[in-house]
Amino acid sequence: MKKIINTSVLAVSVSLVFFSCKPEIDLPVATKGNVDVSKYVAIGNSMSAGYSDNALYHNAQLMAYPNLMAQQFSQISGGAFKQPMVNAGSVGIGSYLNSQLILAPSVDCQGIISLAPKYLADKGDLTIFGASVAAQGPFNNMSVPGLKSVTAIYPGYGNPANGTGNFNPYFTRMAADPATASILSEAAGQAPTFFSLSVGNDDVLAYAISGGTSDAITPSAGPAGMGFDASVDVIINTLTANGAKGAIANVPGLTSIPYFTTVPFNGLLLDQANADALTAAYSPLGITFQPGKNGFIIEDANAPGGMRKSVDGEMILLSVPQDSLKCNGWGSMKPIPNQYVLTANEVTEISNAITSYNSKLQAIAIEKGLAYVDVSAFMNKVKTGIVYNGVSLKTEFVTGGTFSLDGVNLTPIGNALLANEFIKAINSTYGSTIPQLNATKYKGISFP
Repeated sequence: MKKIINTSVLAVSVSLVFFSCKPEIDLPVATKGNVDVSKYVAIGNSMSAGYSDNALYHNAQLMAYPNLMAQQFSQISGGAFKQPMVNAGSVGIGSYLNSQLILAPSVDCQGIISLAPKYLADKGDLTIFGASVAAQGPFNNMSVPGLKSVTAIYPGYGNPANGTGNFNPYFTRMAADPATASILSEAAGQAPTFFSLSVGNDDVLAYAISGGTSDAITPSAGPAGMGFDASVDVIINTLTANGAKGAIANVPGLTSIPYFTTVPFNGLLLDQANADALTAAYSPLGITFQPGKNGFIIEDANAPGGMRKSVDGEMILLSVPQDSLKCNGWGSMKPIPNQYVLTANEVTEISNAITSYNSKLQAIAIEKGLAYVDVSAFMNKVKTGIVYNGVSLKTEFVTGGTFSLDGVNLTPIGNALLANEFIKAINSTYGSTIPQLNATKYKGISFP
């Protein structure tokens, strides 16, 4: 069999985009309407926490959309907004104890030099998890990477005594009492007059990012702490008990997130000779190939020989090793392992869960008279392409400008645009006139 070179993998064309800010127009005087933002508290996961480029780090925290919202709230008597900051200059810390990603020259297995995501340091800044910042709190931003609806209400969510995998070290460093506190108790204990809530993403993402090989999708049904709906009821009922108003974000679908869309399912590009060679090799399994685009060969325990071709609607994850695709025969001579693939059934499971979550989130927003932020619709608009003050933005990995180098969380301009979606929903619901951010003042991907 001839050596097969897979040419379908990521090829980032480097083009620098310079944002030129237009003169700002005169805006109406900011008014409160019937909302009080003097004590704003945010509950959410990585995107709300200021996690970007696969790590929590100082500059990303400054660009977290709740922090950007709080800046605008200052124009209608919003109070201080404290975050559990990482030290400036730190390389940050990711969920795998990694540093933040940067875009840098890289040489692939074929000797081709291009810009690609690389870690800023060999390992993350472990001192972030080793030192508590609780004395600087309480914190208005009670968002932590990995937060689910069911863990937001869990007492001792930051307690290391629970054992590895059973506590969240991002919460440990900021919790006043890691042994007993929950995200919700520390947020509600501040008696907020306004809150934002973004849960549901990690109720499916932990499962999705693993290719369905670990974690589990949070079911909609079940008691609080086990089911999504009941957990959201506890969160919202607790936060609104004293009359606080708020904004609830829904969950975007996988097809608007570059982590799941960058590598095409049919990215195996073949000439006639290689198509014939592969067809001959896989003929005992009934698998054939053609010149041009073909589905990758993926693991499937239910298929003959434990492998088959990927089909439309299935997803090859951004985490798949690119050199393995290019030079080591993954997806052609060897199946891509399960942890790098979402099958059609797994995609359907995840999509159904997101639909159910969003129905619940919208229903409780209506029931409680809260602002409902349709993040899903917004992300779908960006997916097809938007132009903001002359700047073109999409969801494409690196070149789209909206998503950071981890393919899941946002760039500064992405966060600014999301903050504006919250502000629009708040103004519409509460009759306020909070000015939107001029998103062109915020950057996309930083090129070297």
